[in-house]
Amino acid sequence: MKAIVFDMDGVLVDSERLHEHAKREALRRAGIDVPEERFAAYTGRTDRAMIFDLAAEHGRSEAESEAILLAKRGLFEELEHELRPIEGAVGFVRWAHERFRIALATSATPRHREATLERLGLSPLFEVVVDSARVTRPKPAPEVFEKACAELGLAPADCWVIEDSATGIVAAKAAGCVAVGLTTTFSEAVLREAGADLVVQGFDALRARIEAQ
Repeated sequence: MKAIVFDMDGVLVDSERLHEHAKREALRRAGIDVPEERFAAYTGRTDRAMIFDLAAEHGRSEAESEAILLAKRGLFEELEHELRPIEGAVGFVRWAHERFRIALATSATPRHREATLERLGLSPLFEVVVDSARVTRPKPAPEVFEKACAELGLAPADCWVIEDSATGIVAAKAAGCVAVGLTTTFSEAVLREAGADLVVQGFDALRARIEAQ
C-alpha cells in the first residue's frame, strides 16, 4: 500500500441520517413519499441520481427535479451544525498522513466537501481531492477513484480505498483498488458481497491490520 483514498460521508463524518432527512423532506414537499427500501438502495450514490430517478417515476420534469435537489441542499445546510465525525476518523487520517499519501474521493458537492473538511480540521492533509464537480459518471462507476489514483500518480492496486457503502465498494473494485469496507452504514455481509477485500468495524481495527503488515 502506497496511498489511502477516503470516501467522506459515512467514512469521515456521520452524515447519512441528515442527508436522508433532507432528501425525504424535499421530496415530501414536492408530494413524493419514498419507502425505506428505496432510500437504502441509493446509499452511496449522488443526491442527483436519487432525486432525479424518483422524481421521474412520479412524472416530474427535469426542472422540477432540479428544484427538489436545490431544496434538499438548502435543508441539509440548515442541519450541518449537527454533523459529527465518525469515531476514530480524524485521528486515523492524521496518523495515515504521516505514513502514506492520502486522497479524498467523494460524491459530495464542493461546498459540502469544503465545509466538512473545515469542520473536521482536515482540509490541509489531503494531497488529492476529487468531488462531484469533477466527475461525470458517479459511483458505482469507478471514475472518482480512477481520477484520485491518476492524480496521485499511482497504480490503483497500490491504493486502498475506504468505503462505507456497497456502491462505493463496487466502484473501488472496478477502478482496480483494494477495497476496505467500514461497517458504519452497511453490514459486513453486504460489504463482502459487494466485493470488499477487507471489512473492519472501525478505524482502530484498520490501523491494527495495517501495522501488522
